[in-house]
Amino acid sequence: MKPTLLVLAAGMGSRYGGVKQIDAVGAHGEALLDYSVYDARRAGYGKVVFIIRKDIEKDFRERLFDRIARNMDAQYVFQGLDSLLTEDQYRTACENGRAKPWGTVHALLCARDAVKEPFTVINADDYYGVQSYKILGDYLSTLTPDSTQYAMVGYTLNKTMTPAGSVSRGVCQVKDGFLQGMRENTKIEFDPQGRVVSHLPEGDVYLTGEEPVSMNFFGFTPAAFDYFGKYFADFIPAAVSTPKGECLLPDAAGQIVRLGLGTMRVFGTPERWFGMTYREDREVVRENLIRKTAEGLYPEKLWEKD
Repeated sequence: MKPTLLVLAAGMGSRYGGVKQIDAVGAHGEALLDYSVYDARRAGYGKVVFIIRKDIEKDFRERLFDRIARNMDAQYVFQGLDSLLTEDQYRTACENGRAKPWGTVHALLCARDAVKEPFTVINADDYYGVQSYKILGDYLSTLTPDSTQYAMVGYTLNKTMTPAGSVSRGVCQVKDGFLQGMRENTKIEFDPQGRVVSHLPEGDVYLTGEEPVSMNFFGFTPAAFDYFGKYFADFIPAAVSTPKGECLLPDAAGQIVRLGLGTMRVFGTPERWFGMTYREDREVVRENLIRKTAEGLYPEKLWEKD
């Protein structure tokens, strides 16, 4: 069974200052997402499903989706502030100044009806590397839709940092190739001395930079949706009274492992991340893509049907 690629592309881009999901960074106007989908397709993925906001639909179609849909089975679903909420919950959220959707678990649940195969989750604004798609895609192709033997590709923290500002990473505890626990660290950055520090609610913690971290590059099956639905249902009653709380996938994935509801195999990768968290990252992304194209990793013209 060919796995599906599920793309988290409904982010607001507040730190980037724009709709980075469709920002042109390739030589012929390609977005970073073009390269992600291209990598997944040649790694054996059969379909791509994008999770987007309704307000970017027109630009998303014109600047990315229609081109990809001519080259691969593709569809998109919407994630909105009101998605999966009751009328009372939505009204409470609006009264408390909520402006954005409810995070990555919420996004996955918005795509539940569109995904019937084992699937890989990715962020729209991250470059994961050709080998990572191959590693996880090969594994997922061996699973049945009801399997609870999940997986992820873990990256080395110091290969996922940007000098432009802080990043959010799920710091993992791994034993014998399997995840033991994971916590989303929402603000990791370099301090003035060049050390890696995570600003946690209980205080600052210094990291070595060698920790395995999640980049939201997970492999699940449809069986995971039942737990994600419960996790979100437990989260939302209190969250509707807060303007910024998010239901995060790394935390939910770690909870699956802690509760014994599934296993999470952790695959390593030699790939180095780059991405578009901040506006300053844009030129770095562009230069990396130009270099990888010059090295023959990508054709000069990415898609046959443009």
